[in-house]
Amino acid sequence: MNKPFKPLIAITMGDASGTGPELITMALAKPEIRDTCFPIVIGDAVTMQEAYDITGLPGIVRKIHKLEETQFTDDSVNVLDLGNVDTKKLIRGEISLMAAKAAFEYIKLATGLALEGEIAGIVTSAINKEALNKAGFHYDGHTGLLAELCGNPDVTMMLAAGNLRVCHVSTHVSLSEAIERVRPDRIVKVIKLANEGIKNLGIEEPHIAVAGLNPHAGEGGLFGQEESQYIRPAIEEACRKGIKASGPHPGDTVFFRTLQGEFDGAVAMYHDQGHVAAKMLGIWNGVNITLGLPIIRTSVEHGTDFKNAGTGKADPRSLIQAIKLAAVMAKNRP
Repeated sequence: MNKPFKPLIAITMGDASGTGPELITMALAKPEIRDTCFPIVIGDAVTMQEAYDITGLPGIVRKIHKLEETQFTDDSVNVLDLGNVDTKKLIRGEISLMAAKAAFEYIKLATGLALEGEIAGIVTSAINKEALNKAGFHYDGHTGLLAELCGNPDVTMMLAAGNLRVCHVSTHVSLSEAIERVRPDRIVKVIKLANEGIKNLGIEEPHIAVAGLNPHAGEGGLFGQEESQYIRPAIEEACRKGIKASGPHPGDTVFFRTLQGEFDGAVAMYHDQGHVAAKMLGIWNGVNITLGLPIIRTSVEHGTDFKNAGTGKADPRSLIQAIKLAAVMAKNRP
């Protein structure tokens, strides 16, 4: 009898000043993670050993310098060691340019390995955007950074929490700019990315619900014209491409209806419209997935959680789900 396929999934350690290393020790202690994939950590071996000391969980850190050195056992974690954190200078819970630079290097290496087909997917632990920019890496977060490393394809963010899967026409821009981005070309691209991404989660024919921009999806033009001018034509174009899409649906109900299983995913017109819906379910339960990349990337939905850094009390549920989803996507990807 053949053993089930288990993909090689790389977990980037994230900002060493935050809870990322501790969360990784907690996630890798779960038998369900070991059952679904072969995990390796791309990070700093000394920091990971200190994270085990903080959480008190059993685990042997195996420092490796190339993938060929990995050995998978239940009591060890393979750390592809960049040796780029001086833990004597590290203050957990505070912004660190050293930790931000190190986190950037983990992402860059992981992306290169994924593009080369050496690993099946990436799971990213949290980075700190302020620290990243102060360290000279001017990105709005993982999404823009990963897109650049992958040649700047059209990408979008999908937040997944249970049955709720939300993609975004725009994310980290001002509300006025977000409104300007509500145009048919971009909306069609996001509907297409949502359709492909949800298929990669194992749903063969997704139904994508598209939110309106204005209250009550414009109420027939009483509250705005964007629905009739831009959003409805985009939905019609997506349908002509063979995608099952509907809307525009009122933004105050479409996400609840998606959560209830009426739709397989929803497209939000701007950051807070989709994020509030997903994060009301609990930031520790959600997963951030980047769609449109030539590689698989999932992430925790929360930030670096500085207040819990160094305490061993952080909540690993988002990271656990992110690893599971990355494994599912790796198995379903053509």
